[in-house]
Amino acid sequence: MTKSRRTFLNEAAQIAGALGLGRFAWNRFEDQLNAEAPARAIHSSHSVSTPTMVSTWNHGILANQAGLEAQSQGGNALDMIEAAARLVESDAEGLSVGLGGLPDRDGHVTLDACIMDHTGNAGSVCFVQGIEHPLSLARRVMEDTPHVMLSGAGAEQYARELDFPQINLLTPKAQKAWEKWHIESDYAPVINRENHDTIGLLALDHEGRLAGGCTTSGVAYKMHGRVGDSPIIGAGLFVDGQYGGATATGLGEAVMRTVGSFLVVELMRQGLSPQLACEEAVHRIMNSMPTEDLQVGYLAMDRNGAVGGHAIHSGFNYAHTIGDEAALIDATHG
Repeated sequence: MTKSRRTFLNEAAQIAGALGLGRFAWNRFEDQLNAEAPARAIHSSHSVSTPTMVSTWNHGILANQAGLEAQSQGGNALDMIEAAARLVESDAEGLSVGLGGLPDRDGHVTLDACIMDHTGNAGSVCFVQGIEHPLSLARRVMEDTPHVMLSGAGAEQYARELDFPQINLLTPKAQKAWEKWHIESDYAPVINRENHDTIGLLALDHEGRLAGGCTTSGVAYKMHGRVGDSPIIGAGLFVDGQYGGATATGLGEAVMRTVGSFLVVELMRQGLSPQLACEEAVHRIMNSMPTEDLQVGYLAMDRNGAVGGHAIHSGFNYAHTIGDEAALIDATHG
């Protein structure tokens, strides 16, 4: 028997209460039910998907292009994620992810990365030095070991066993920036500056398989040994093949304290759109800690390719590519 709308809304309200949704999120959820339910029913009937990628920040435009190219050559969603990440990790000019990333306060470039597929398999590495492609290493952890995460010297040892090239990640450009900072050694986070040290990626392939990845050099001039949210499954990245995936960018400590990416996907599982789920996860942070001097942005995509993004402050953008069409989108905020 089909439930009445009143019964459905009463049950949904109970779920919202159990999830701790605030009045803002519940009001938006009701709006979503009114506006999007027919569209969701139409989307759910499709078994073949248009290859789609979303990734954080403007370097995501070229990253997505690389990912879609890998798919067109027979790759799956994981291949899309890895190809996109490797492109950004090799960019020595951006003072960003991988090669050329800004170092910690002691002058060492340390990298973190993770990857996750639609079945719940995941791999991660953190506090890795001398490896240009940590996300590729994370994929090998996922596919070829019984573990989820390897760290530091152990991850580097595994990389050597796999014949990953060993390189100096500190480029002259990054070293010059560190030397200038080191004169005063005053760490003061600047909103939307450190965030570009991360790229979070989500991919949907032609067979409807989801995958996600995250790779970062972390907050510039951090304490040696600091690890943020990016390599932590459930914080910097989470994928559920039945419902969707999410990734985070910004101050990792705030994301870890709220297990942000898992929260976004769980809210999607409970019926929220990717956009509303990102908004609610951001509001959880805003309601639990001072946010004047920190930025966090979430990016999400459901199994049908619908996308959402939201941040605490303005300035967060993401690349959205569907087939041959690409756009850089300014996320909503506040």
